[in-house]
Amino acid sequence: MRSTPKLYLVDSNLSRQQRLSTILDFVQEPYQIIASAELKSCLQQSEPAVVLLGEVADESQTLIEQFPATAFLLLDSGGERLLQFGNVVALLTEPFRYDSLMQSLRDCQEYHRLLPGQQRKDQTARLVDMVGSAEPMQQVRFLIQQVAPTEANVMILGDSGTGKEVVARNIHLLSRRADGPFVPINCGAIPGELLESELFGHEKGAFTGAFSTRKGRFELAQGGTLFLDEIGDMPLPMQVKLLRVLQERIYERVGGNQPIKADVRIIAATHRNLEQMIADGRFREDLFYRLNVFPIETPALSERTEDLPQLCQELIQRQHQAGHARVKFTERAMESLKLHAWPGNVRELANLVERMAIMYPNQVVDVADLPLRYQHLEVDSYVPDYPESLQERDLLNELFQADDDEAAFSELSDDSFQADPQLPHAGLDLKEHLAELEIQFITQALERHDFVVARAADMLGLRRTTLVEKMRKYNLAKDD
Repeated sequence: MRSTPKLYLVDSNLSRQQRLSTILDFVQEPYQIIASAELKSCLQQSEPAVVLLGEVADESQTLIEQFPATAFLLLDSGGERLLQFGNVVALLTEPFRYDSLMQSLRDCQEYHRLLPGQQRKDQTARLVDMVGSAEPMQQVRFLIQQVAPTEANVMILGDSGTGKEVVARNIHLLSRRADGPFVPINCGAIPGELLESELFGHEKGAFTGAFSTRKGRFELAQGGTLFLDEIGDMPLPMQVKLLRVLQERIYERVGGNQPIKADVRIIAATHRNLEQMIADGRFREDLFYRLNVFPIETPALSERTEDLPQLCQELIQRQHQAGHARVKFTERAMESLKLHAWPGNVRELANLVERMAIMYPNQVVDVADLPLRYQHLEVDSYVPDYPESLQERDLLNELFQADDDEAAFSELSDDSFQADPQLPHAGLDLKEHLAELEIQFITQALERHDFVVARAADMLGLRRTTLVEKMRKYNLAKDD
């Protein structure tokens, strides 16, 4: 992770240097006083740095241009001409004020945080399964990296399917406990009477069915991270016991009396409104403040729809690695998906991608191919206009399937065909004759099923879209 920028104070004006040192000492801001001759060698160490530069000489501009990744705060009024350079963040003039100095130092930190290339490097380093570049996801990445090195308890808030466990795992991977276990438990999936045993373990004979001693999740997570998912579903009696462990950092197995040290970091998550639950008396306020030291809100998919192409590509790739077929979405299909509300968030998207890969393996999916609830664009589907030669061949195949379709045709019309049809001596227009037969059979099938196209198409052995095209071709419609 990126380290805190070093602060160098370079000023031959000793009285001004002393006044600045007094302010920096008061706000407990670490700094180092160096001579101007030493500055260049210090900046060549490739570490983030902020320079309070009190000497604006001819070589200052060269220095500023040579180290564009270093933020400079100038103290000499003669440095106004150097404000044209982007890494000269501010010009401080006397009398120095605490608020303006702190604001300038904060701006220098932002300069380093948002360096081109640096932000992407920091936000993606070692993060697993965190897909998306939308602003809400960038904020989540930033919060993960800020809290991970600490031992602070974290509360992850967000709707179901937004990836709360993914956030928890990344906090663990970036923490000093990364070599320890990551142990998740869903507090809402375990009956209340069994939750205590699941968390703290039990001794042999502690209750009916306890045939042997068993470690709980706290013990399994020793030296690592315990992820309490759906903490809002934890019963009140269990909340009291969890609070005691968080306060005293010791616990006992059910049925035991030997204290065990709880060397674990707690990360909790919920999709519920805990503050409302506190008001309703369903969640303990003291436990909430113990867990909610550092809250992180996972954004809903509807708040970052620009990430949909990346997410779809990632999900498709995972399915392919698992041995499933790929699927592709047209640009129109993707635009339609962006208009969806996504109540199920990323989990709903994963289900849709899997469904499309099953229905259209290794094919391209357009808006019309999506399930109806995802069709939010009014677009005309492509209907092929086949050459007449193909249509005639298709019609001949349909008309002269003697073995399979003889019963169906006789059912349409008893005298549709002659037993031994004879070609007239004068000949005939075969194309026109076949068209008349086709019109006759289509009309009878439609009338028999009261112009329900799907049933008529089934009777004729045609696809519904094929029958619709033939009806359009011959201008066959139900009379009003």
